[in-house]
Amino acid sequence: MAGGWAEDGAVQKQIDDTVDDAIAQARSQLHHGESAEFCVACDEPIPLARRQALPGVIYCIHCQEAKDKQQSAASGINRRGSKDSQLR
Repeated sequence: MAGGWAEDGAVQKQIDDTVDDAIAQARSQLHHGESAEFCVACDEPIPLARRQALPGVIYCIHCQEAKDKQQSAASGINRRGSKDSQLR
């Protein structure tokens, strides 16, 4: 049961949209194809075990961690609209 101007099922739709966006984001970051032997950012060799575990990898572990940290700081979808989420 929705309250106010919201239609029935609005909360579940919002949750579903958030999950769908997160899945699309994760899939867009998957690597494909042959792995690089050297990191494209720092030109350090990428260990064979990493290349075998992650097909299509192009970054060494250190550069990938830095890239992930930068992306997590920049991302932030706010669908809640609560005061707490707006204070960040």
